[in-house]
Amino acid sequence: MSIPNLITLARILSVPILVWTIAAGHFFLAFALFLAAGVSDAVDGFLAKRFGMQSELGAYLDPLADKVLIVSIYVALGIAGHVPRWLVILVVSRDLMIVGAFMLSWLVGRPIAARPHPVSKANTAAQILLAGLVLASLGFDFDAGVGLALTMAAVAVLTLLSVGFYVRDWVRHMGSAETRA
Repeated sequence: MSIPNLITLARILSVPILVWTIAAGHFFLAFALFLAAGVSDAVDGFLAKRFGMQSELGAYLDPLADKVLIVSIYVALGIAGHVPRWLVILVVSRDLMIVGAFMLSWLVGRPIAARPHPVSKANTAAQILLAGLVLASLGFDFDAGVGLALTMAAVAVLTLLSVGFYVRDWVRHMGSAETRA
């Protein structure tokens, strides 16, 4: 267990605390914890690359930590009424579909490489930006107004595009001659 993997594990373990701060209405603290999670993500990645501490475990743990964090924050903000529930459903459903397709392809003996699309990276960035903007506006008590609406629209569009690309690639992969037994 390397230092970057321990940092990633700590990020995963901090998610229930972050969800509690949202549920309890402690939005400044929630924003601070969200910021700390982002910094820890950058630090573990830097350490892994800079000091040659990359590992197979880290390659799985890091995206898992990101997904757990984003999905949990969106669900908590949706339940609290700070993010529209339709957007929460869209974001969570996308991640469940991707994980389900990945697992199904593995279970039927046609594993697919986990490579994020550029649109998926943009989607993740937009999701993080939206979560940060919502938490900051609540924590610092300001109206994010048009910026919030535009970021929500970007998350919705990028999430739908991401689903489309993943479904297309998964269908191609599962139907390709190379993967048939």
